[in-house]
Amino acid sequence: MKNLTDFQKKVFALLPKKGEVCSYKDIAKKLKTSPRAVARALACNPYPIKIPCHRVIMSNGNVGGYSGKGRVKKKRELLREEGVDLKTLKI
Repeated sequence: MKNLTDFQKKVFALLPKKGEVCSYKDIAKKLKTSPRAVARALACNPYPIKIPCHRVIMSNGNVGGYSGKGRVKKKRELLREEGVDLKTLKI
């Protein structure tokens, strides 16, 4: 995918599989960076469904933001469709 930075490619490579979630902090630890840097990389995702950044949530269980069409409501919908139990998350 063109127009992605090397850092974005590293972040996107660590996104969870369908039906799973992880936190910005989880990815940040693996890349030895900050959760905010991970969030910024995901916020600039030019392919929000193809690159499933909706699977990344806040470490406190909040769903967090989503830059794709429909915003956070859409993020919740996508997670539900993938079988993520939103009751266990703080939404």
